[in-house]
Amino acid sequence: MKIQEIITFLESVAPLSLQETYDNAGLLTGNSNRECTGIITCLDATEAVVEEAIEKKCNCIVAHHPIIFGGLRRITGKNYVEQTIITAIKNDIAIYAIHTNLDNVLHGVNAAIADKLGLINRKILQPKNETLKKLFTFVPIEFAENVRSAIFNAGGGHISNYSECSFNMAGQGTFKPGEGSNPFTGKKGIRHTEDEIKMEMIYPAWLEQSIIKAMTDAHPYEEVAYDIIALDNQNQLVGSGLVGELPEPLTETGLLAMLKTTFELSVIRHTPLLGKPVKKIALCGGAGSFLIEAAAATGADFYITGDIKYHEFFDANSRLVVADIGHYESEQFTIDLLFDILSQKFPTFAVLKTGVKTNPVHYFL
Repeated sequence: MKIQEIITFLESVAPLSLQETYDNAGLLTGNSNRECTGIITCLDATEAVVEEAIEKKCNCIVAHHPIIFGGLRRITGKNYVEQTIITAIKNDIAIYAIHTNLDNVLHGVNAAIADKLGLINRKILQPKNETLKKLFTFVPIEFAENVRSAIFNAGGGHISNYSECSFNMAGQGTFKPGEGSNPFTGKKGIRHTEDEIKMEMIYPAWLEQSIIKAMTDAHPYEEVAYDIIALDNQNQLVGSGLVGELPEPLTETGLLAMLKTTFELSVIRHTPLLGKPVKKIALCGGAGSFLIEAAAATGADFYITGDIKYHEFFDANSRLVVADIGHYESEQFTIDLLFDILSQKFPTFAVLKTGVKTNPVHYFL
């Protein structure tokens, strides 16, 4: 199996188009056309992880965080980033990062956290706009079901928890085949009127190419008439953070104790406790201070994230408890998430989890 096959699968799970503008997800080192000898999943592709991959004869590292984040003017080995890249390239190790694009899908990083907490009734905390489009096309009545099903099978017509959604209207289309045409129906030089179905359906923008291909392959006309418009609707399946509910309420201290145990934490930084039961929880793996307002707006009792600065704790303003459990700590289960999705897709292939703990933050107690 080539490394490109792994990349193609990962990008079907978390399309690169969903990454934030500042991000650098994707293949960072290596040749995607090489045969893959094994995969290691990790949070950070440090030099120690690259050396582990070499030792275990795995030439593909799938990391959450990109080892190359900003621009590199030269690679001389003067810092840990350059040292890691040099070691990877010398040993033909491919490093692939699946970062904010995995953060921004409903079943990604935040779902892994929610699974550990047992949250139910989940939804995206801050859904994204501009990720949806609408397709309009016109099909002879007897071919409408074939075309409709082809678009559905390619991923069109999916709205939140509903699939195969479309609107269909009967009408008449006209066209006059010209020289060089090969009309499915009608004659050259004569205007033809055809009973048609106008169908429309929503689709995620990143599936556009496959959806258009599926439509044109199933459509009987040699020139398929269709329109595409961009939508500003919120996409409830894509965005930042997650909000859900505990099956049964906990006390604030009860939840803090649960966090310490579940995430193996030595310490938790948090805002003042409010003395209220906790039922609704918002969360964001990694650095999530930008979602404090969104968490409060949902009526969440508790917000769990990492990397909160001193002054940002004031933003809670006694509306909810905000807990900073650490960046690495909040995202540690991403290693398992990547391992699971890759193992399920490639069950006979060598997929390993890193044994290197890459957290650079230590605590003296």
